[in-house]
Amino acid sequence: QVQLVESGGGLVQTGGSLRLSCAASGFTFSGTAMGWFRQGPGKEREFVAVIMWNLSTYYADSVKGRFTISRDNAKSTVYLQMNSLKPEDTAVYYCAGHGSGSIYNIHSYTYWGQGTQVTVSS
Repeated sequence: QVQLVESGGGLVQTGGSLRLSCAASGFTFSGTAMGWFRQGPGKEREFVAVIMWNLSTYYADSVKGRFTISRDNAKSTVYLQMNSLKPEDTAVYYCAGHGSGSIYNIHSYTYWGQGTQVTVSS
């Protein structure tokens, strides 16, 4: 049974930091690119970051230099370190396992977590 269990969301002030975690099971984690997406209020879900099986990373321009994605294959866990948070980062954040297709496209991902709320106060 595939599961992606997220944790680490919460409420922070502008300029603060949060570290999101997503523990995966039920698929071959080490061979799967893992991404983070987010959906802000009144917006569609958008790409945030992805880490490949070889540890290459790619980021949306809006978070580049502030967010860092990482993975621990021994723990089947992917992380998103978020620094210098802004109100526009407020969203539900989802982790996802890639299937096939563009790593930037939400529809290319097969496995999804339940989402965790991140709120940045202004």
